[in-house]
Amino acid sequence: MPKSESIDTGAVPLIELWRGEILESLHRGHAVVIRDTGEIVENWGRPDALIYPRSSCKMVQALPLLESGAGHGLAPEHLALACASHQGAAIHVERVARWLNDMGLSEHDLRCGCQDPQDIPERDRLILAGKKPCQLHNNCSGKHAGFLMLNRHLRGDAEYVDPSHPVQKSVRTAFEEVTGMASPGFGIDGCSAPNFATELSALATAMARFSTATDDGTSRARAMVALREAMMLYPELVAGETRACTDLMRALKGKAAIKTGAEAVFVAILPEARLGIALKIVDGGTRAAEAAITALLIRHAGLAPEHPVAQRYLGPILNRRAFVTGHTRTAPNFI
Repeated sequence: MPKSESIDTGAVPLIELWRGEILESLHRGHAVVIRDTGEIVENWGRPDALIYPRSSCKMVQALPLLESGAGHGLAPEHLALACASHQGAAIHVERVARWLNDMGLSEHDLRCGCQDPQDIPERDRLILAGKKPCQLHNNCSGKHAGFLMLNRHLRGDAEYVDPSHPVQKSVRTAFEEVTGMASPGFGIDGCSAPNFATELSALATAMARFSTATDDGTSRARAMVALREAMMLYPELVAGETRACTDLMRALKGKAAIKTGAEAVFVAILPEARLGIALKIVDGGTRAAEAAITALLIRHAGLAPEHPVAQRYLGPILNRRAFVTGHTRTAPNFI
């Protein structure tokens, strides 16, 4: 991949954390709101910042599964899991296991690697049973189940995460088409699949296209609608309890499909507003990314600032005795 400008170049203050009367932390980044036409509604920092979308683009990675016909008959629950970065809770693990079993496959066919579940009840269950986590607990196991279903259709070999594999070639093609940009290269994600670099505005353009898609009879439009609706219908499968993606989608009640990615990337699909949003916090801070996407959802999706979920990510900071010790705020020139 050619050398790009530093991700820090042109970044602007987005989120502040105050304790008492002192600014304790400051997070800078880039954010863009865009229409499916490519028109930038507003932006902060550099819209052309080159990033890895990481898991924020899983709905794009799932497009070939549906467009190819490989995923014909899948339920919305499957599609939500294909877009998920889940907690490894029972509701996630059991569904992915059944999906694999229905294909005549098992956990051993996955290539995402084992991961400790982030879900505390499932973690405790494993400890008490003297068991170790498996690949089903990996937050990307649903995406990989989708890859395996596509691979069965394409009749590829077992190493479906190889960048030269037909599965990943089809993912790259779809990714470049919906972002409207040829990717300059890729990195290998935590789940071993390639993650294709793109500009922030291109990622937001893809989300805007998801937001305005209607079932016009084309395979891509049908796929976009199905994935978008599945995410909003099953927010608990896309992430899980205590997670911002799930919390924010529940709060917005079908007005947005929201997805995070590692290293503080966030996207949002806003069907009613016909907009796509993408942001990146340059220091990789999750709390700042959650606050920034909350601020943008207040501005563009009708999330009430006083809603308990909005307050959780962009509001007072409570200590362990529930005392207000500070505030998370937007920076003066952001929003």
